[in-house]
Amino acid sequence: MATPSTQQSNQQNNPLTKKLNKVLSSRLDSDKELLEALQGLSAFFGENSLRTRRNLRGDIERRSLAINEEFAAQFTDVKKQLDAIHEDVQAMSRCCTDMSQRLQSVKSHTSDLISQTSKLRAEGSRLDLKLEVANTFNSKYLLTTDELQSLRGAKSASGDIERGFFSALQRVKEIHSDCKSLLRVNHQNAGLEVMESMALHQEAAFEKLYRWSQSESRSLTGDNPDISSLFCLAAGALQDRPVLFKYAMEEVAISRRAAVVRCFIDALTRGGPGGTPRPIELHSHDPLRYVGDMLAWLHQGLAMEKEMLLALLDKVETSVATGAIHVTLGNIAEGVCRPFKVRVEQVLVNQPGPVVVYQLAGLLYFYHTTISTLLASETEAVAQESDGGKSSTSILATLVELRQLAQKLFFNNLTIHASKILEKVELPAANLSPPAALTETLTLLKSILLSQDVTVVPLEARQDDFTKILSCLLDPLLQVCSLSASTLKKSVEMAVFLINCIYQIESTLAIFEFSDTRLEALKGQSEAHLDTLVHEQMS
Repeated sequence: MATPSTQQSNQQNNPLTKKLNKVLSSRLDSDKELLEALQGLSAFFGENSLRTRRNLRGDIERRSLAINEEFAAQFTDVKKQLDAIHEDVQAMSRCCTDMSQRLQSVKSHTSDLISQTSKLRAEGSRLDLKLEVANTFNSKYLLTTDELQSLRGAKSASGDIERGFFSALQRVKEIHSDCKSLLRVNHQNAGLEVMESMALHQEAAFEKLYRWSQSESRSLTGDNPDISSLFCLAAGALQDRPVLFKYAMEEVAISRRAAVVRCFIDALTRGGPGGTPRPIELHSHDPLRYVGDMLAWLHQGLAMEKEMLLALLDKVETSVATGAIHVTLGNIAEGVCRPFKVRVEQVLVNQPGPVVVYQLAGLLYFYHTTISTLLASETEAVAQESDGGKSSTSILATLVELRQLAQKLFFNNLTIHASKILEKVELPAANLSPPAALTETLTLLKSILLSQDVTVVPLEARQDDFTKILSCLLDPLLQVCSLSASTLKKSVEMAVFLINCIYQIESTLAIFEFSDTRLEALKGQSEAHLDTLVHEQMS
């Protein structure tokens, strides 16, 4: 009888038991191949019966055979396609071989052509470089067609100057300057040819510009002419040709001189627009106002002309413009010198009196200084003052001549007055008071000195005039007093009479500046006469 352990051992050795244990111990969820097999089986295994289980192996084999047959059929199509591709590849190989052989044959025959083509390419590269160099040279050293047309005035319908002309002229100047770099290297011939060509263009352009400036200058005849921007550019360009610039400014001066003379005559005879201001000639009965109005008009007119010239020479260098304005203003003012001088001389010849003549001299001096500052720069004005007011400008020379004439007439009047009182010496009055001639002369002296305008005549000039006036009047006056006193018999009366005369003179001079020296001398004379009086009383 078998024991339980023996039975257990036999069961374990049973193959069916082993398979069952293996199946039971296996993990179906982790066996992917088994899962895929079962999934494939479920596709055609429908009913789970004894019959189907018995035929399962045959079904699987038939299904496998069908799959293999289908694979074989499809692979047959693939093989046919591969065979066709193989044949195509073989044909392409034969074609490539043929083409390679033909290319080798052509290459052997066209090696010379390839060599020539390489040479032509290299030559083309060199020509392209030369073309680039030539274009660069042309753009830097030659004028474009538009610039040439601008220089010749072909762009303007009337052939006049237009703004592009000045750009082209500046371009010519730059090219002419750049040619110097060609002369420093091995391109002297090209540099000289370009320089000569640009020089011809420049001369023709400057000649055309000068002619145009002449016509523009002749149109500046109005009271308030408008200066065009092109005219300003023309003046700036002409400064490179000093002679043409000088002639152009002379044309401007001629036109403006005629306009200023016409306006001056109109101001004298017609007045302003609508009669305001009134004609200056209406005040000819008042010499001071008459001459003052003319001088004020001249100063205002020249200031306006200077503003016009400053606008015209805006593009010109400062040093050149300053000299040109000075010369041109002098030329413009030259036209009014004669009518102005004739009228002032007529006023002076009519003998308006020493006081008025002296005031006119001061007025002329003031406007001479003012106009000289207007015409010249500060440095030139200082030089003129240090030179005694001498100037080559006609208007300034005219003012100097008229002032000298006024001063000459003034001092002649004083000399004549002094001669008259010396010719007729009055006898002292009974009360020994100063004579009427002394009172009259001192009144005249006081009027003259009070007429000095400190804002018109500078300090040095007033001091110089003061000294000359006192020399003309005071010395003869003291001489008259001495001659009048000499007619008295008693020395006491003579001393008293002279003391009274000197006191009146001192009283008149004491209110004026620059009289200290004279007052000291008069004080000495008065003390000497007082000593005489005291000595006579004591004796």
